[in-house]
Amino acid sequence: MDKIPLAEFIKSLDSDLEIKEGKQFTEVTVPPSKLHSLASQLRENDETLFDFLDCITGVDYGHDLGVIYHLYSTKFRHTVVLRTRTADREHPQFDSVSDIWEAANLHEREAFDLLGIKFASHPDLRRLFLNSSWGFPLRKDYVDNDIITW
Repeated sequence: MDKIPLAEFIKSLDSDLEIKEGKQFTEVTVPPSKLHSLASQLRENDETLFDFLDCITGVDYGHDLGVIYHLYSTKFRHTVVLRTRTADREHPQFDSVSDIWEAANLHEREAFDLLGIKFASHPDLRRLFLNSSWGFPLRKDYVDNDIITW
């Protein structure tokens, strides 16, 4: 499925989604409340079969925190990018997709560890690299008080 038919198909699943056809990928902006449902539909639908979660990236946009998902269909060889974000910097939370793609488990833990983004229903959401004294070092408002100056 090319980018245009793929975008049209996704739009048929939910007409409220914002879809942008980038140079390389079809990009879908999804409200956090619809993320899990759309992800599940994209994996299970016979016309899309997005069976491979390539990566999850946590992002600090300044005012918002977000997550970007790159999905790939090994059968149809097409890719889609899902983007979601929240303005709640104090308690950022999205639904986990680890029940849809097992690979999401470690990716979500990394976003939690480095940005403080929580994933509801994650089976083992705990820090992956750092201990709790670090805070969230990939946030733009992070201040490292232990910087050594020479």
